[in-house]
Order: sequence, then C-alpha cells, then structure tokens
Amino acid sequence: MAFGRQFLSAFRTHPVSDDSVAVRAEPSKVSGSSFDADTATLDLIPAPTAIVDLIDDRLVFIANNMAFRAAGFVCGGEAALLDAIGDRIGTFLTSAETRCRVPLQIGDSVDSRYYDVTLARCPDRVSVASCLMTLLDQTAEQRTEASLRREMNTDSLTGLANRMGFGDLVDERIADGNRARYAVLAINLDRFSRVNACMGSLSGDELLISVARRLKGVLRGCDVLARTGGDEFAVLLTLRGGPDDAILVAGRLQQALVQPFQLSDFSISVDCSIGIALGEDTEDEAEDLIRHAQFAVKRSKRTGQTEIYRPHLFDIVRSQFSIETRLRTALEERQLRLAFQPIYDLSNGRINSFEALARWQTPDGQHISPVDFIPVAEESGLIVPLGRWAMDEAARALALWDRQSGGHCGARMAVNLSAVQLQRDDIAAMFADVLSRHDLTGDRFTIELTESAFIVDPDSTLQTMLALKAMHATIAMDDFGTGYSNLAYLQKLPIDKLKIDRSFVSGMLADRDKVAIVRAILSLAQALGMRTTAEGIETQELEQTLVALGCAFGQGYFYSKPIDADAAYAMLVARNA
Repeated sequence: MAFGRQFLSAFRTHPVSDDSVAVRAEPSKVSGSSFDADTATLDLIPAPTAIVDLIDDRLVFIANNMAFRAAGFVCGGEAALLDAIGDRIGTFLTSAETRCRVPLQIGDSVDSRYYDVTLARCPDRVSVASCLMTLLDQTAEQRTEASLRREMNTDSLTGLANRMGFGDLVDERIADGNRARYAVLAINLDRFSRVNACMGSLSGDELLISVARRLKGVLRGCDVLARTGGDEFAVLLTLRGGPDDAILVAGRLQQALVQPFQLSDFSISVDCSIGIALGEDTEDEAEDLIRHAQFAVKRSKRTGQTEIYRPHLFDIVRSQFSIETRLRTALEERQLRLAFQPIYDLSNGRINSFEALARWQTPDGQHISPVDFIPVAEESGLIVPLGRWAMDEAARALALWDRQSGGHCGARMAVNLSAVQLQRDDIAAMFADVLSRHDLTGDRFTIELTESAFIVDPDSTLQTMLALKAMHATIAMDDFGTGYSNLAYLQKLPIDKLKIDRSFVSGMLADRDKVAIVRAILSLAQALGMRTTAEGIETQELEQTLVALGCAFGQGYFYSKPIDADAAYAMLVARNA
C-alpha cells in the first residue's frame, strides 16, 4: 500500500488558519474517545513535532507545534513532507513497530534540508493508528560533513580531485557496470623533481597548476582529471570507441605538453609517461584499477611509449615480488649454494680456475633459476647480502681445497660482482675481510664485472677496481660485446681479461659473422694486452677453432656443467694431476 500524496487530501480537508495550532480530523472520523491535542505540551518540544493518524487509509495531521509550523511544514510545506516520507509513515502505522528512525531529505540538491525523523507510536490511542513524529534538523551537520568530504577529496593546489576523491569516482563508475565503457589513465611527469630542485617548490607548484590546466583543456566533458600524487595525474575516461579511444586521448594529453611552459625567465619543457588500465581487464575494486594504471605507467617510463596494462605482465611482477620475499628468507636460512664450472687453459688442457655460480633450491624442491632471482635481487637491494655471501662461500671452498691438497690447490676462483652491488657496497673492504678470514691472497681471485658496471659511475668503478688490483685480484669484463661499453673504458680501466659471451661462441662454426666478431674481439684484446675467455664451448670443434684463433681460456658444457664443491675438487685433482 502506498502512503504518499493520496493522504494529502485528508490534510487539506481540514485547513489551518494562520493562528491555528493544530489540524484536526472531523470528530466523527476519530475512533475511540475524543482526542484534544495538548498543544502546550507539544510546544515544549524544541524540534518540529506533529501527531499523525491513519484514518480510512489517509494520513491526517492531528496536531503540531510551533517549531513544526516555523519549519514550513504547513500551508503548502506538507506536500513535500508527505511526498518524501508519507510511505514510511504509513508503513510504520500499519506495522507492529513501536518506534523507528527515518532519514529525510527535502528540497533540491542546491538547497536541501536534512532531518532525522523519529516515529513513536502513541500508546494512549490504541483504537487509532497514531504516532508522534519528531524531526531533528541535521542540515548544518550534513552540510559541514559534505564540505569536509569535498575538502578531503580535493587537491588544494589544483582544485582537482585527489587520490581519495578519484577512487570514489572510479568506485561509482564500477558500480554502474559496463566495464568496457571506461578506463583509467595514469600520467607521470618526467624529471619534474629537477624543477623543484633547481627553481624551488613555488615554481614547481606553478608548473603543476599550468600542467593541470593544459591537460584539462584537451579532455572531453565526460572525462575527469585528478591529481593523485606529487607529479602524478589520472584521468577517468569514458570510452566511446573501445581501447583505441584511450590511446587517442593519451596522444592528445602528450601533445598538450609539447609547448614549453614559461616560468620566470625559464622555458620549461615537460614530458610525461602514460599508462592505461581498461575497466574490462579489472574485476575488483577501484584501487586495483588505479594500481594497474600505475603499473602500466612504470612500464611506459622504461619503453618510452604509452602502455596498456595487461594482466599477464602484472602476474610476472607479482611472481617477482614473491621471489623477493622468498629470497630474503633463503638468505637468512642459508638455502642457497654455490656450483662451480671449470675454466680451462686452452694451451695445455689444464683447469685454470672455477667460476662460482649461485644456485637456489627451495625447501619444497623447486629450482629457481639465477635468470629469475638475480634481477629481483638487484632491484630489491638483496644483491648486496647475496654478493657478500657468494664471495665468502667461494673463498671458503677455495680454502678447503687448499687444505685438502696440503697447500695451493692449483686453481683460482672467479666470482661475479653485480653493478648494483658495486655502487651500494664497500667492495674493497668486503674483499679484504674475506681474504683475511679465509687466509687467502687476492691473486687467487678473478672478479668478473659486466659492462653496465663500468657505465653507471666510471670514476667510482675505477677507484674500486684499483683497490682490488692493489690486493692483486684479476679483473675480467664479463659478457663482452653484448652491452654498450665505450672502447675507451678498455684503455682507461685496469681490465685483465675479456670474456666473450656465449651468444657469439655458440654456433659460430655455422655463422661467418660470429667468427668475424670473435676474431675482432681476440685481436682487440691482444692489442690491449688482455687475455680472453670464451664462454659456451660445447664441442671439440669449437675448442679447436678458438685455439687456432688465439683464445687463451675456455668454459662450457664441453668440459663440465656447474657442479658442487666436492665434485669440482675431484675434477681438479684428476685433470691437473
């Protein structure tokens, strides 16, 4: 049963004069004993209050107080009241409830008033469905709350929605359904920190305001721009033409920043990276969609182009995060071990040294490849404790072989050093400590560095290498030819060996270009007074060809796969006897 405007007629059949204090039904329509409203008692209540009866399926206002009339609920105001709450009053009066509370909003969105309405049954009028209705005005509180919420959801600098407000907007769009119709774009300004560092935070703020204006100027009316971080913006995009629509908008946003910004006497060029997360690729909450867009923008920074989030790429990152957590535990619980691959002297067929290689087998028997965990260790900083552990374990194995052979075992140890560890660790002090603890000399070690180690910070790298050379260690450049090293580094840095990457050695007999590259590397090394080691030797023919070309050392599965310390020592004794 609906209780709305149909009850207004009952109210209007009993008009109220301006000085009236109550609206009454005809005495004949009131069942039970006659009811005289104690208006003086109602007027003691400071909040708008009225007594409402349900008579012949109509709502009748029997009495009201001065606050009720002052609030405008009579002489026309009753229509809005009944439209808004009439059904709920009728439902209450026809139920067994004795008391209930109902939120009430009257008016349009610009000038709404908010009330907390309490309906309480009149116990002394059992023959008539009657209740006392009290309205507590909460308009001020609601407006204050709305203002605070608006302030909390707005970026104070640009006036755009902030991260919290943007999340609410995305939540609303997700609740609307049709995930294929929207996307989130994450925008990150490149090198913005340089502006703050060089020109101050005020100039940085001015630049952000200008950037926000330009970005907003190229968006459509249905799209929403937000500032989600210091130099990060986001767009809630309505898709009209599918994913291609998002790419087009991203292009417009980047084009908007092509023209330099004028700050004081400086002309500032701003580039941005953009990542896109499509609503159809996300089944969870707004935070997931925003996070996916931010993941895509990180890829954009690396690739230099707009990137769309793909779930399988996020799975890879999640797997890497899992590896990081497990690797940390593996280092603490010493789950890793070293394997040793022999490096042969091609001139006499004897073992010259062993390369120490980290291996990881989890407690449940899973083997995790160094190709997977070494990059994670470098990114997370775990490469420092991992590198220290590898150097210590290699020295421990070499010292054990010396004791087993009753002196110098006749072999050296090659240990890889990450470029990241080279920048973050005190390599010279660490190496000196290892030598001291295991009673070894530096000439027993070859430190293998990749080309990236020489590029990041050449001056610091040079100082570290000179310190290692002072302890008589040999320095080798690993994977030579696969990076971007400047040939001037070979002349400037104290490098003793070049290791030719397996990608040039493997299959070189069937590829003239590979033979030419290997010959060129060997000639370069000879001209600079360096020796060479060829990786990836898998056949005797390869070995013979490299010997003929003048390569000094060889390493690969033709000789042995990486083996444990005991097997390596047994091979050393058998081969060099």
